[in-house]
Amino acid sequence: MNGPIGELLKTPDFLRLWLVGAFANAMRWLELLASGLFAYEVTGSALAATGVVAARQLPQLLFGAFAGAVSEAVNRKTIVMLALVVPAAVSTLLATLAATGQLHLWHVALGNLLSGTMWSTEMSTRRRMVGEVAGSHRIVPAIALDSATNAATRMIGPLLGGVAFQWLGMKGAYTLTALVQFGGAFALAGLAHPQITRRLDLGRIPAEIAEGLAFARTRPTILLVYGITVVTNAFAFAYSGLVAPLGISAFHVSPALVGLLAAAEPIGALLGGALIAAGMIRMDRRLAFAGGAALFMVALIVMALSPSYWLAFTVLVLGGFGTAGFSNMQTTLMLTEAPADMRSRLMGLVTVGIGTGPLGVLAAGVLATELGPRTAVLIMAVIGLVSTLVLATWLRSRANRRTRT
Repeated sequence: MNGPIGELLKTPDFLRLWLVGAFANAMRWLELLASGLFAYEVTGSALAATGVVAARQLPQLLFGAFAGAVSEAVNRKTIVMLALVVPAAVSTLLATLAATGQLHLWHVALGNLLSGTMWSTEMSTRRRMVGEVAGSHRIVPAIALDSATNAATRMIGPLLGGVAFQWLGMKGAYTLTALVQFGGAFALAGLAHPQITRRLDLGRIPAEIAEGLAFARTRPTILLVYGITVVTNAFAFAYSGLVAPLGISAFHVSPALVGLLAAAEPIGALLGGALIAAGMIRMDRRLAFAGGAALFMVALIVMALSPSYWLAFTVLVLGGFGTAGFSNMQTTLMLTEAPADMRSRLMGLVTVGIGTGPLGVLAAGVLATELGPRTAVLIMAVIGLVSTLVLATWLRSRANRRTRT
């Protein structure tokens, strides 16, 4: 393979980071779907299903900024390896409980919370390292490839999750995730990652986070990334917690087809990301970011109104082209707009924005309990679309005023 992608794949350190991230992401999405199906099967409650999913994502909101500040001081390779080993140990314990017939819903929720705490480091460590290893001249294709791969894992993970839950149960699903994550940590051990570390001063972390926020307020593009990230995760990706109730109670399909529905948006994101990585789609980065988020929300609205499963699946695939632009430019804009000495801190704040997702998931769960999963997705997506348009318009006018002055 020639071109920038071929060059990247011939770089051993990039290859390690890329593959480890791909497998770890797939296992994360597998566990999210399996835990949601388990909760819904045990309780029959959409709120319980969204609750265990939220437990996996909530630590991003609580610890994302802290993780970003820590990543400026502590070796990022060490943090990434811990983020693989700890969830692998949690999965091993849950698989053992399932095998002995002692697995309860609170075990799964607590396991999701612990694994999610380690996952809150992803944006400020492994994702940043991908850009660093690629070099400034190859950031766009490197992030595009990594984002497309993440989309593939969001497709493969739920598919595996639905099949694994249906055929192997929780014991088999969590055994698989434990083995893959332990393997990823072993593979990453040989990575060469030079980094200037310093003594970690926990007392300085609040001031360092505040410094990052102060800088962000002076950059409309960074504010755009933060604002649209919050809106998209809180109102659009909230649908992910309702995939099991939608598939089972609204479309009346099997767990395997529930997994396929969860994979629909990632399929589109994979195709769109591949086109961006190959240089076949080129547009203004800010437009791709905000416009992609808006396209995804429109797809969710149509999906919620869909009379059939296959129409819902199709529009979610189309919506995935929007999330391709959103996710690619989310990281690319931060890596190109943020100074190197603040990059992890500012990307940690992006993680906080991503971490608002569980709040949206819980809100969607409450709405689904009262109004049904279709109506819940519809309400959340409409609010998200209106908020996106308002934010993008306001920040664009602010950027224009700064340019004129």
